[in-house]
Amino acid sequence: MWFDESVFYQIYPLGFCGAERENDFGAVRHRLGKIGAEIPRLKELGVGAVLFNPLFESERHGYDTADFFTVDRRLGTNEEFKALVRAFHEAGIRVVLDGVFNHTGRAFPPFREVLERREETPYRFWFNIDFRGNSRYNDGLNYENWEGHPELVKLRLENVDLQNYLMDAVRFWIREFDIDGLRLDVSYLLPPWFMELLRRTVRAEKADFFLLGEVIHLTNFGQNVRPERLDSITDYECFRGMLSAFNSRNLFEIEYSLTRLFGSFEWTLYRGKNLFSFVDNHDVERAATALKEKRALPALYTLLFTMPGIPCVYYGSEYGAEGDKSDLDYRLRPCIDELDRSAHPELYAHIRKLAGLRRRSHALSYGSYRKATVQSTSLSFVRETAEEEIVVAINIGEGDCTVRVEEAEGTDLLTGQVRNLNDIYLPPFTSAVYRRNR
Repeated sequence: MWFDESVFYQIYPLGFCGAERENDFGAVRHRLGKIGAEIPRLKELGVGAVLFNPLFESERHGYDTADFFTVDRRLGTNEEFKALVRAFHEAGIRVVLDGVFNHTGRAFPPFREVLERREETPYRFWFNIDFRGNSRYNDGLNYENWEGHPELVKLRLENVDLQNYLMDAVRFWIREFDIDGLRLDVSYLLPPWFMELLRRTVRAEKADFFLLGEVIHLTNFGQNVRPERLDSITDYECFRGMLSAFNSRNLFEIEYSLTRLFGSFEWTLYRGKNLFSFVDNHDVERAATALKEKRALPALYTLLFTMPGIPCVYYGSEYGAEGDKSDLDYRLRPCIDELDRSAHPELYAHIRKLAGLRRRSHALSYGSYRKATVQSTSLSFVRETAEEEIVVAINIGEGDCTVRVEEAEGTDLLTGQVRNLNDIYLPPFTSAVYRRNR
């Protein structure tokens, strides 16, 4: 499918566009042009799809939805977003939105009606309400929230009227804006039947609609990566494994995860399935901050783009942008205008090159995974289909190394160099991606 072959680019719209932290629900601001201005560059970079974090009307950060049918006024209007999606499509770039279906904000009108009318409104059945309790907001009632955050009101998805409302919202964004997919926020809390309802809904609109689940822990979630539920889930195991392995100079760690998740054994959890891969996003430290040895950053991206999965670049990280989780995560989500685009041109060029070869290689999108060699500071593996064999070699050590894979000639897709794959020479903190010559 198109998503298996795409390089994704993640944008947190409220941060990217420099929106106010709090929504005053006043005048509309017109900031979506900041995103539109980047489309030519994203096409040049090799991006095939953009993933937008929440852009529905909300109170603060986007995950506290106030209106499922309206673009946040801090960003612009529905018509402006419709034009933006059209511009992305004209550039050959798909558009995926963030769907927050587990909870809403307190400004969500049905919840406001519950606060005002209590037992007299049928909306009381859209939430888990305790009319004998009291909330931290002194509402005279209490309610289930998301993981102890009273500003995020848990939805009672079993309610049929609520299901119809949410599915109407999904159809609205497909029919009116022609979106191509949804990321399901905290999908690990969504019941399987809800995923199946959502799949049936989107399939009736678009056969190739992409459903991605946010999953922090992969254990026992493989049952939901199947045609009637989800196409993919976020690969947090390899995200953590990559950074930990690079920082500890112990590549055995990430190789263990790659084999466990994608190897050729019967017990492999996700063999033949592409998880959604990343080295940073809106919830975690930027890779350039988390990585102890900055010289290893290009090699880290080589691994991201060549291991099994759907690679995603978080906005600004192609420039080597840094950011930690202080200040309520706002340092992770800066305005695009604040980033220094000239700081690491070699990294940008490397990612662009990786995106190009990823787009042209069938083996990198669909090939099997096989470990070739692994040492503490060097790793090589093979991605293979019947038509193509790709050999990836990485060195994160302080010294040169030679990796020996097999007696065959290959061409390095990053440099054009031709050499024997039993004699892959790697200087410190470098990587190579060879296509076997046949």
